[in-house]
Amino acid sequence: MDALILSRIQFAVNISFHILFPVITIALSWFVVYFRYKAGKTGDSGWLQAYRFWTKVFAVTFAMGVVSGVTMSFQFGTNWPGFMERAGNVAGPLLGYEVLTAFFLEAGFLGIMLFGRERVSQRVHMTASTIVAVGTSISAFWILALNSWMQTPQGHWVDSDGIIHVADWLQVVFTPSFPYRFVHMMLASVLTVSFLLIGLSAWQVLKKTAHSATANVMKTGLTAAAVTIVLQIFAGDAHGLNTKEYQPAKLAAIEGVWHTEKNVPLTLIGWPNEQTQQTDYAVKVPYLGSLILTHSMDGEIKGLSEFEHAPPVAPVFFSFRIMVGVGMLMLLVSWYGWYRLRKQRWQPQALPHWLLYTFAGMTFIGWVGTLAGWYVTEIGRQPFLVQDILPISEAVTKVVPAGDVGLTLVMYIVLYAAMLLSYLMVLKYMAEHPEHDIHPKGHLNTAGRLNAEEK
Repeated sequence: MDALILSRIQFAVNISFHILFPVITIALSWFVVYFRYKAGKTGDSGWLQAYRFWTKVFAVTFAMGVVSGVTMSFQFGTNWPGFMERAGNVAGPLLGYEVLTAFFLEAGFLGIMLFGRERVSQRVHMTASTIVAVGTSISAFWILALNSWMQTPQGHWVDSDGIIHVADWLQVVFTPSFPYRFVHMMLASVLTVSFLLIGLSAWQVLKKTAHSATANVMKTGLTAAAVTIVLQIFAGDAHGLNTKEYQPAKLAAIEGVWHTEKNVPLTLIGWPNEQTQQTDYAVKVPYLGSLILTHSMDGEIKGLSEFEHAPPVAPVFFSFRIMVGVGMLMLLVSWYGWYRLRKQRWQPQALPHWLLYTFAGMTFIGWVGTLAGWYVTEIGRQPFLVQDILPISEAVTKVVPAGDVGLTLVMYIVLYAAMLLSYLMVLKYMAEHPEHDIHPKGHLNTAGRLNAEEK
């Protein structure tokens, strides 16, 4: 394999590992704020313990995200120098804005959030926790603004040397796909964290380490998941219509539409065959493809044969179906789980073991859906780094030998596998050894500090 293929694989490994942690911290920061608010308002030690436990999960996850994100920045220079040379006028400022706004907010107030609960007033501590949550959302805003511009670029001009210059920053930031991509990602984060809450709570019940916070956390997770998955379905439909308009080749790959046609059936499953330009062993529902993608029974969909540059079909086709399958599973489990938990008067210990094991098995199901969605997004843009402007072949390094890229790729895989295993083991240990240093009858005083009995 040459440097191009190895660099693509290496960046895919890096971004796949990195995205696992921001997709948790974005929404988890807001769940932590909610737990802190409930603890301060009710004085219930259960909410306080939920806040303490999940703040630690946030801290560990945040650290993993920061560490893994740094290596991606270096790869812009080592593996993809052409990207910054050609698109640096756009990418550089957007990444800089993310650091100057979001990261500074998070770094500045994270210490107060983690260590200031007993040292500052309730109002100050609540404010610090909220600012950290705002920072994570702003970070997602800038990163998705850059990614959306790479998908649907506008507000720029290209000089005779191929260098991209900014003509209108508002158009660069607010591209046609940005609102849909941002909402879709934020909802994905909420779903990922909701099932993390549900899964670890279920594991605590199964391991008999449940405490006063477990019921509150499971109820919160199931309620959030049951509501958010419905919103995500509508957001995904709107995003699909936007993709049809601005990235029709990606949509054709998603649905396996090889030739332009009307009355397109919906392909539930099959095996895309790029040599014969057909989907083998396809299971189809007549007319449903056009109805979903155009909101018309006889709507026309452009086929892959219409495009000079089309993405590889199989990975986009299968990734999309994995993402949708995960969404349907989330819908079924969250709705049924919420119903059963409510029927048991919000007592998770009364749930059947098979359901608790189902919850535990789906602890990280959000990661599967998120990765599948990102593969659809990124592979569906190929062979371009910036859609229709910068091909990946013109951005890859010309000076780093393929052997060096391959060696670092192996090192990344080994290191990331060890880090991921360590992270999972830490969360498992935390779930099985929750804190018991909060007195069952303790409460927050009016200043927000622990009273003498709790200390």
